[in-house]
Amino acid sequence: MRQVISVLVRNHPGVLSHVAGLFARRAYNIESIVAGVTERTDITRITMVVTGDESILEQVTKQLRKLIDVIGVIDLKYSQSITRELILMTVYLPPEKRVELIQVANSFGAAIVDISDQTATLEFSGNERRVNTLLMALAPFKIKELARTGLIALPLESIVGDSREFLA
Repeated sequence: MRQVISVLVRNHPGVLSHVAGLFARRAYNIESIVAGVTERTDITRITMVVTGDESILEQVTKQLRKLIDVIGVIDLKYSQSITRELILMTVYLPPEKRVELIQVANSFGAAIVDISDQTATLEFSGNERRVNTLLMALAPFKIKELARTGLIALPLESIVGDSREFLA
C-alpha cells in the first residue's frame, strides 16, 4: 500500500534529517521525499510517499505527529489531492528522429530545454500517471540520464474545504 503524507515542520537546519531519521530507525521505506519552504518562510512542507501495510502507515503518521518540530501531518488521498512530479530527461537523438521527438514532447506539453548534435533534454511536470505515460512514449529513444523530483501534493480545496488548519 502507498500513502502520500504531507508534513508541515518548523523551518530550521536539520529538520529534514530528523524526519527522515524516524523512518530509518524504524526501517520504514520512503519511495520519495520532497521538502520546500511554504508561503511562510518559517514553515517547510515535506511531502513523502511511503509504502507498507495499513498498520505500518498508521504507525508512521503517529510517530511523525510526536516529533517536536512537526506542526501538522495529513494523509493526502490521491482522489482528494493535486499531485505533481518534475522530470528532466536526456535522450539520445539521432538527427532523423528529431521531428518524432518534437511531436511526442508537444503532445504531452513537455519542453525541450537543451538540444545537441546527439542528445536532447526534456522537462515535464505532471501527475504520476502522465509522467509514466510520457516515459513509455519516449521508450524508443534511449535514455542517457533521468532525474525525478519525487511527488509534491496539496489537498483539493474544492473537496476538503478550509476545515483543515495546520498553523496556529
